[in-house]
Order: sequence, then structure tokens, then C-alpha cells
Amino acid sequence: MSEAATSVDAGLSQPLLAKRSSPKWMISALLTTAIVALPVLSVIFLAFFPEENIWPHLIETTLPRYLTTTLKLMIGVGALTLVIGLASAWAVTMCEFPGRKFFEWAMLLPFAVPAYVIAYVYTSLLDYAGPVQGTLRDLFGWTSAADYWFPEIRSLEGATLMIGLVLYPYVYLLARAAFLEQSPSLFAVSRSLGHSALSTFFRVVLPIARPAVAVGLSLVLMETLNDFGTVDFFAVQTLTAGLFDTWLNLGNLGGAAQIATTMLIFVVILVTLERYSRRRQQQFAARDNRDPIQRFTMSFPRQMICLAVCALPVLFGFVIPGATLGLYAWEYFGESWNPDFVRNTFNSLFLSSTAALTTLLIGVTLAYSRRLHNTRKMQVLMRLSSLGYAMPGAVLAVGVIVPLAGFDNWLDSLMRDVFGISTGLLLSGSAFALVFAYTVRFLAVSAGSVESALQKITPSMDMASRSLGHSPGNTLVHVHLPMLRGTLVTAALVVFVDCMKELPATLILRPFNFETLATYVYQFASDERLYHSALPALIIVLAGIIPIILMSRSISNSRSIA
Repeated sequence: MSEAATSVDAGLSQPLLAKRSSPKWMISALLTTAIVALPVLSVIFLAFFPEENIWPHLIETTLPRYLTTTLKLMIGVGALTLVIGLASAWAVTMCEFPGRKFFEWAMLLPFAVPAYVIAYVYTSLLDYAGPVQGTLRDLFGWTSAADYWFPEIRSLEGATLMIGLVLYPYVYLLARAAFLEQSPSLFAVSRSLGHSALSTFFRVVLPIARPAVAVGLSLVLMETLNDFGTVDFFAVQTLTAGLFDTWLNLGNLGGAAQIATTMLIFVVILVTLERYSRRRQQQFAARDNRDPIQRFTMSFPRQMICLAVCALPVLFGFVIPGATLGLYAWEYFGESWNPDFVRNTFNSLFLSSTAALTTLLIGVTLAYSRRLHNTRKMQVLMRLSSLGYAMPGAVLAVGVIVPLAGFDNWLDSLMRDVFGISTGLLLSGSAFALVFAYTVRFLAVSAGSVESALQKITPSMDMASRSLGHSPGNTLVHVHLPMLRGTLVTAALVVFVDCMKELPATLILRPFNFETLATYVYQFASDERLYHSALPALIIVLAGIIPIILMSRSISNSRSIA
């Protein structure tokens, strides 16, 4: 079938699908979006109508410091990830050097290490009592900290480095994908005009890849804004740390909501800037974008530079932390493997699996509703349902606890008045709150993946199924889901790993005497028992490697490379 025929077929089929489909899909999408958007609305409402308005006090005292520190951290992490991500993506895509095929996927390995874990590891290595400074004192005969200078790891600069080492794969992943989609003829023309690899990068490749890089950078900045474990451990006073302090230490939920609203403003600005940066850019696939890429042949010194550009982030972002965790876990295995560890591992597996399945079910519902009703209203609903992914975990926790606690209090009051019994905290005091928060935060991952995969299935298959008497639900179950099996598994794995690593929302919403591996590691680190946190931290890291391999294979298989 020609491209024109396919286009006409798709254009005619969509209205027919919408006419013959049941409105229940639109209704379900509308209800789902309303529930997902509830935390955002709750935060905004509580910020404007708090029980005790401490906003003037925050502005006069701590808020300027929170804002300044947050901006410095985001700028530092953004610059670091941009340099590492772009340089490594360009090297593995367009330059030939020893170990290039290994680094194609190895550059993603730091993705598996949560920022707070790498912060704990390097603190144990670089602190005054750590092996690095201890070795230096033995070698040079120093007896105290006054005899020498050593950079302080627990600082804003240290937090910037730790977070940047594990977040640069966002930029690397999207930049490499953008480089692979570009036409080899562009590189050939640039080389024929005498431009070097570096000149070609800045003059030709980077301007075309800018939209993808902007998306990766915005994700980095939003994850930086979300981080709590690192900034708390390093005593860096960001907005997230201020939210925790205002809520948990000062007991003022309204003030926490006001700080959360400030963080939401940051997110809106980031999303707006990302879209503004590519407002006038429109790109089309070139005819030869599937042709093999001819990489630049370089001298030996330049090959070593490329090798260093790729090796150093992997070494410091994964190899050293992974080896350190493995060593500590082996040495303290007898103490770490205990009933608490087993119970907390089960809690993490249960919550992550439940959230992965929930987001998958809701994601399929939303994506399929969009396929049946491809209207502007559905496009708006899909965007609203993705709000949670842009919300920092601490902000999301505030938004979740308000409506759930309100419902629990209403139900408890009703049951007391009618039956004389107390129902307690059914939702806000149980694992339901965590699953709800995880689902809201990571729904965009599953919904986006399923929607993208559904777009590749021709509407003719829907029409053929409907002509045989199948309903939209039967068509989804018997036609689409078997074709989407790989996408569904990948999306579920990514959500599963994200839930395993999630810390800020889990700290706030977890029930009493209920811990996950992430909070378990955080508690050990807070008590300066870093060695005992190694085994649970290692489990989190190992769980994150599987989706990394899948993502790397997906990108590598997207194009034939010489």
C-alpha cells in the first residue's frame, strides 16, 4: 500500500472508530485524568487557603535561601549533564575509538544508581575517616585535617557532582537517538567542505538535535528539583529540603503546600522553556536516515580523548559505587541479611509491582481511548494525565495526603455518628497512598509508551476486527495487546525500577512501621551506618540494570550502523 493510501485510510478510519466506539472509553479517560490531576489541585488549593498562613514569614526568612540554593544546584547539574551527555553521545555515535560498542550501552549504567546512593558511597570514601583521606595522611605523614586541604564532599558542589553523575544519561539517551536519526549526507557534505568532527558537531549536528537535547535537559532539571536524599544528607537547603522541614519538623502543612506550589512554578517554567526553545523547529526524516553512518577516523591521541570522555563518567558514576557497594555488602552480609531486610525487600517488590501493573492498566486505557477518540479534548486529557511525571515526589506527597486524609476523616466521622465505630486512616495511613502516588507520578511513562506503540498499528486492523463483530474492548484484548507485548513489558519494567528508587514521596506517605528498600537505605545513611546500607542499596542498583539494557538495545536496533 502506498504512503498516500495509508494516510487516507488513517484519516477515514479515525472518525469511523469514534462513531462506532462506546462513550465509556471517553468517560473512563475523563475520570482517570480527574483523579490523576487531583493532587495538583489539592496542593494549589491548600497553598492559597492554609490553616495558618506563614508565607510572609517564609519570604522574610528561609525562602530566598531555598530559592538561591535550588537555582545554583539546577544550573550546576544542568551544565555538568549537558557536557557529559553531549560529548559521550557524539563520541559513541560518530567517532571510532577502542571500546566504542561497549560504551554505547555502558554509558547508561549510572542510570541504575539513585543519586542518594552514590552520595552515601562517596561520603564513606572521601570523608575524613574514609579510606582516601586516610591513605593520604599515611603517605604524607599528616596527622590532622589542619595539615592539608581536601574538598568537602558534603557541600553544594558535592551534591552537584553526585546528582550530575547519575542524571547525565537523560541527555546522552536523547542526544544519541537524535544523532542516529540524522542524515549521513549532512556529515558527508560537512566533511567535504573541510570541517572537522568537532566543527561538524557544533555547526550541523547540535542545531538539529537541539529539541531532543532540550527535552533531556528539562528532565534532568526536574529530577534535580525532585532530589531529597542527596541534599538532605549533604545539608544543602533546597526547596525540597525546605518542604520536608516545614511539614515534618514545623508541622505546618499549609506552609509545605506553599513551598510545593513554588516548586510547581519551577516545573511550569522548565516545561515552557523547553517547548519555547523548539517552537519554530520542524523536522522531517531524511530519505537516507537508515543508511549506515560512516564514523570519523581520528588520530590515536583523539581516540584516547574519546575513550576518557566515555570511561570517566561510567567509572565514577557506576563502577566505583557498584564495586564499593558490593564489597561492603559482602563484608557485612551476615548483619545486613536479617528479617527487616527481607520484609523491606518484599515491601518494595510488592509496591513496585502493584504500581507497575496499575500504571500499565491506566496507561492502556488512556492510550486506547485516545486512539478511539482522537480529538483535541482527548489530547488535553492525555497531557493532564502526564502532569504527575513533572511533579517532584515531595510535592506529589503533599497533593496525595490532603484529599486522602480528608476522605478518611469524613468517613471516620460518618461511621462514628452512624455506627459508633472508628474506621481510622483507611487510605492515607496505608500502602494505598504510596501506590496512588507512584501511579500518578509514573503514569506518563506507561501511557506515553503505549500511545507511541499504538500509533504504529494501522487503523485498518481496528476496522477489520469491528467488521467481524468485535467490540472495542475485544479488539484491544485480542488484536492490540498481543502486538504490544514487548512495549508493555518494557514500560512495566521502567515503572517498576522507578518505584524501587523513589524516596521523597515514600518517606512522607509510608505507613507507620513500614519501610521500603529506599527508606531503609536512607535510615541507615542518616544514622551514619553506611556499611549496613550497602546490601539494600545494591539490590536497588541491580534492579535498575534490566531496563537499561532494554533501552540500549532499542536505540541500537533503530538504525543500521557501519
